[in-house]
Amino acid sequence: MSDGASRDATDGLRLIKPTVRAQAAYTLEAPPAARKLNQNEAPDDFDADLKAAVMALVGTRSWHRYPEFTPHSLTAALAAHYGWEPDGVLVGNGSNELIQAALAVTLERDSVVVAPSPTFSLYRLLTSVFGGRYVGVPFASGFQYDIDRLIRTAQRDEAKVLVLNTPNNPTGSALRMADVERALVETEALVVCDEAYVEFGGESAIPLLATHSRLVVLRTFSKAVGLAGLRFGVALAHPTVAREISKAKLPYNVNLVTLAAAEVALAHHDRITERVRQVVAARERLLEALGALPGLVVYPSAANFLVVRCEAVPARTVFRRLLEEFGILVRDISGGMDLEECLRITVGRDDDVAAVMAAFTRIFGGTA
Repeated sequence: MSDGASRDATDGLRLIKPTVRAQAAYTLEAPPAARKLNQNEAPDDFDADLKAAVMALVGTRSWHRYPEFTPHSLTAALAAHYGWEPDGVLVGNGSNELIQAALAVTLERDSVVVAPSPTFSLYRLLTSVFGGRYVGVPFASGFQYDIDRLIRTAQRDEAKVLVLNTPNNPTGSALRMADVERALVETEALVVCDEAYVEFGGESAIPLLATHSRLVVLRTFSKAVGLAGLRFGVALAHPTVAREISKAKLPYNVNLVTLAAAEVALAHHDRITERVRQVVAARERLLEALGALPGLVVYPSAANFLVVRCEAVPARTVFRRLLEEFGILVRDISGGMDLEECLRITVGRDDDVAAVMAAFTRIFGGTA
């Protein structure tokens, strides 16, 4: 790069907020692998007949026109599905967009966001982008939620937002609905209850929406429903709060194909329920098998993944051997706070689970 180009870059960078420049970007580089178990995706693709139904539905619509500004029939179907009011339902380009919108309309300079630590890193990144201050609260032993400490911290720091990711990514920890209600009653914060994995376990906070206007519940179709490639998320809130959050969403944020896929998925939700049942059963088998291996600690999970702590063999060595020797890609989370020597394993199909069991047995000294 020429000296002129270097000076130009520096000149441009000085206009970027220092807090943003100091943050690491949210990125993921995944090497190819026969078994991709690193992003908590559904183990099976959306059924072929349902894909055909989606495309048939899309084919009846005008592609040269924008979709509805507010897809009323879909929000009504979502409201019926979740047991909430249509005016309190927002749809987004994945739940990530709705996280961004909720933070955008609440955070001012130096506003405090309190969240468990570790949790989904996008909350920390967006808090910094919006000029807020992020306060992480460690889990108790065994990655159990410390709701008392979370509430005390939110009270002490006068948190504007309290994030409760339940089941939590990356630990799989879940809260009871009673704990979420305590957070609403005992703090003044907007409580963002991120339920991206709740289909796999834990209690939903949705029933609390009827009595608490400071609650926002987020759902995604990326995990249990299996539409990660199409990006569809849902926010549920009091209608007056939802109206304000909607101001931070981009117009026409969800495309025709994704809207149609969400309609079809809702109409065939019985298939999703059966797939979730299979994943939960596979998770419990994997938990039992890995928990029996010496030198490996496995943490209980209410999500579609497990976290293991490698005590007898370094986590990075295990990660490399899984990929190179067995063709299994998991998530190396060992660089995160309180996650030393930890890996996260998505629960896949039955053959994936068997392969993971065999690989870990071989690595930790048994026989495959």
